[in-house]
Amino acid sequence: MKKILSFGLIGLLALFLAACGNDTSGALAEDEILVGATGGPHEQVMEKVKELAADEGIEVEIKTFNDYNTPNSALDEGSLDANSYQTLSFLEDQKENKGYELTEVFKTLTFPMGIYSEKIKGISELKEGDKIAVPNDPANEYRALKLFEQAGVLKVDPEATNTATAKDVVENPLNLEIVELDAAQLPAQLEEVQAAAINTNFAMGAGLTIKDDAIFAEDIENNPWSNYFVVRTANKDDEIVSKLKDIYQSDEMKQFVEEEFNGSVVPSW
Repeated sequence: MKKILSFGLIGLLALFLAACGNDTSGALAEDEILVGATGGPHEQVMEKVKELAADEGIEVEIKTFNDYNTPNSALDEGSLDANSYQTLSFLEDQKENKGYELTEVFKTLTFPMGIYSEKIKGISELKEGDKIAVPNDPANEYRALKLFEQAGVLKVDPEATNTATAKDVVENPLNLEIVELDAAQLPAQLEEVQAAAINTNFAMGAGLTIKDDAIFAEDIENNPWSNYFVVRTANKDDEIVSKLKDIYQSDEMKQFVEEEFNGSVVPSW
């Protein structure tokens, strides 16, 4: 009899623990949402969205991250309802390699990538054997290499995909040493290299801006690297997602972004 009771208690405990797990299949609440964002402009803009959403009876809670990988794993496993920080190419690579069932639902911001240096004033000053640094995560490394290509110092294999790395550089006339680093660490390592391609959110966190500090940068207008608001695929048509899109892509938000970031971050919509 004691054994039967023990098995019964174990079963009830298992059911209880399962019930406490994250449910990734149900619809999101209509009046509250937990959004992951990287620190810096994405977080700042979501704070403004939070303010406007509150006026419409929606509570937005923001969780801040300092890397590019965790917000997607957290969203996929159900500890976030949405995230706002990534380009489409980065998301697609993560989905392909990690099996995430995530979907982009609307455009948010564009962060033109810049090349920065503490040692030279222009790209033409790069010399034989100099070190240049790029982010080491998929999509962002390809983007950085293409930016150096645009600047005229190397050439990436035309057949390379968004997951290209330094190994896909087919022309490097100055024999530049390409250093691959975590994107968040690039500003701190800037003094160790001659130049580095840095994502704008991390550059701004270090007090660097496209207009004042970059020695070369992507075009601001018609930039193809838009960022997206992302949810689990099961939630892409939820009512709260539609409401947040209207808030995020409002004229008031557009004005806020343009005034707050002075061209280093621009609306994508």
